[in-house]
Amino acid sequence: MNPLQTLDAAVDPSCCVPSAKPALSVEEAQQKALVFKALADPNRLRLLSIVKAEEAGESCVCDLTGPLDLGQPTVSHHLKILVEAGILHREKRGTWAYYSLVPGALDDVAGILSGL
Repeated sequence: MNPLQTLDAAVDPSCCVPSAKPALSVEEAQQKALVFKALADPNRLRLLSIVKAEEAGESCVCDLTGPLDLGQPTVSHHLKILVEAGILHREKRGTWAYYSLVPGALDDVAGILSGL
């Protein structure tokens, strides 16, 4: 018996049965990775927690620089990443931008984790 036949005989045929659960598409994987990348930064996690804890349900960018001890451009950069990931919503009012949590965004993140 040649080595390939020996290998074939040793492989359980049930191991090659395709999974009934479909794998992530490229687009789904990219979107989920975008969310994880956005949440993988301590400053962005802190920003998210500050916005979420705000009684009014939103925070002005002017109120977010002090707690993080970061400059406004850096805070705005982090907020932009959270908006692009679909976690925060941005509303421009005059010269200031206000950020609020996208409804269901944290549930979606939890769903990503439970669905993997």
